[in-house]
Amino acid sequence: MLSSYTFDPIGVVHSPFVERMQAPRQAPVASDVAATIELVAGLGYEWAVEDLGSWEYLWVLFVFHRNVEDGRTWKPKVLPPRSETRRGVLATRSPHRPNPIGLSAVRLERIEGLTLHVRNVDLLDGTPVLDIKPYVAYADAYPAAGAGWLESNDPRPTWAVEFEARSIAALAWLLERGVDLQPEIVSALSLGPQPHPYRRIRATRDGMSLGLHDWRVDFSVDGSRIVVREVHTGYKPRQLAEGDVAGPAGNLELHTAFFERWDT
Repeated sequence: MLSSYTFDPIGVVHSPFVERMQAPRQAPVASDVAATIELVAGLGYEWAVEDLGSWEYLWVLFVFHRNVEDGRTWKPKVLPPRSETRRGVLATRSPHRPNPIGLSAVRLERIEGLTLHVRNVDLLDGTPVLDIKPYVAYADAYPAAGAGWLESNDPRPTWAVEFEARSIAALAWLLERGVDLQPEIVSALSLGPQPHPYRRIRATRDGMSLGLHDWRVDFSVDGSRIVVREVHTGYKPRQLAEGDVAGPAGNLELHTAFFERWDT
């Protein structure tokens, strides 16, 4: 009988990614995204980070805390975003694992006391950190390693994502009100337009639609280009009229104003 183990986080991540859909699939996709790792005070970690600043990259072991908080369970087989068939979960990077533990390589910029300033981060804000280890290039990198069930040239070349004038104007309107959807749209659609549950893409009568949180993005495909045509609220007029909107109270006002400005 194997023993059970309990671990206490050594720190927490502060990042710009609040929702799952905002976070990139892997750290290299989050090129230059800045964040901090704040270590727990009073446990001697100011001594534990001595000499860590000489390393350029770090391994961060963390907890998929949102899965734990939401009671999400794991399944033996999952459908990864780059696969057309279900795969054994241990042969994937799925966050839904037997133990909700993740591993990410980040670039270390500097250390200030108990705060590590890092970049290339794919972690959600509030992520508990279990451990930090230096990334040792000669020991940790195997450039000639096989790609398993992935294609040998993975990651695939990204699709070009372009925006028509109406979508640019709508996204600018949202940005002025603190909602920045454009980076998420580019990140999701640069993988391609194929419908996939992981990216909430579906075919419509007039083209294709991408779901991002409670927003909908209409787009079309032109050769190797994806053209974003329009952005819509994800709520129907009846829901807005009845106040049936999830999230903070300000969401109703925002979606109602957007609907009146862009969907009517």
